Amino acid sequence: MNSLFSIFATAILPIVALAGVGVVLGRLRDVDIEPLNTVAVYVLVPALIFHSIATASFGGPTLVRIGVATAAYLLAMVVIAEAVGRLTGESEPILSALVLVSAFPNSGNFGIPLSEFAFGADGRSTAVLFLTVQSVLIYTGGVYVAQRSGGTRGLGGTKRALKIPLVYAVVAALLARGLGLVPPPDSTAMATLELVGNAAIPLLLLILGIQLSDTDYGAALASVGKATVLKLGVAPLVGAAIALAVGFRNPTVARTFVLECATPAAITPLLLVVEFGGESVGDGLSVAEYVSTTVLVTTVLSVPLLTLLIALLESGLLV
Repeated sequence: MNSLFSIFATAILPIVALAGVGVVLGRLRDVDIEPLNTVAVYVLVPALIFHSIATASFGGPTLVRIGVATAAYLLAMVVIAEAVGRLTGESEPILSALVLVSAFPNSGNFGIPLSEFAFGADGRSTAVLFLTVQSVLIYTGGVYVAQRSGGTRGLGGTKRALKIPLVYAVVAALLARGLGLVPPPDSTAMATLELVGNAAIPLLLLILGIQLSDTDYGAALASVGKATVLKLGVAPLVGAAIALAVGFRNPTVARTFVLECATPAAITPLLLVVEFGGESVGDGLSVAEYVSTTVLVTTVLSVPLLTLLIALLESGLLV
């Protein structure tokens, strides 16, 4: 019990506290998160990614394993969620929404801070690479899934993958490492990058809280059971199986990978299904209501579940 409380206090409570501040702020003030997202996506997170990968203690083969494992996990979850949705009679547009919220975890706003609090610098480096691979895949395969329920503008969304600054931050960091051009850790350049990157952690959590404060679950609460089970129950098991299959040599990397897979549903699927599939309604339930409710429910339920998962990961019982 003391161990679980310690894990909650050190890894989960900071997430809950900062996201909670965002919820309160979102309730008390009309906060426009677009400028905050822009700063995070184009400045803070790229700095965080470059610094984390450039200074990561593990080498190139591990970075490749993380990328392959992330792609394999996302593909596996898309297939599983699609099969479950069709077998249980889901129809469009809810079917596409189910696939997206089940497959794509909140590896950014939630996952990066959680991984750092739980597993330190190696955890953060693993999380930022997971996020980068996921970002590319969600704006390619994710857009395809979203647009099949109504729109035909998937190509425009796919092109966004080439504009994601996260990808170029990874490429720049890998090139710097490969060419031996990474400045010393105590240099002004690296200290500045670290300062800018660290600012992303609290801002991501505040954005998450503000997003959750706008969630209108209403009648959708009873309709997100399948998505919740897939995201919080099935996804960690799939992640653990893939981690074992890939064979991470660094146990911290393996554990962080599983933890990233187990994080709650991301808000990005809501943006995709609305923009590329249209804000359509299925069985009296709008896509926005379905996705936002899934994000809220999985985020709240993940607090005790992730505390237990971290304890299991630290004990070595899973990977």
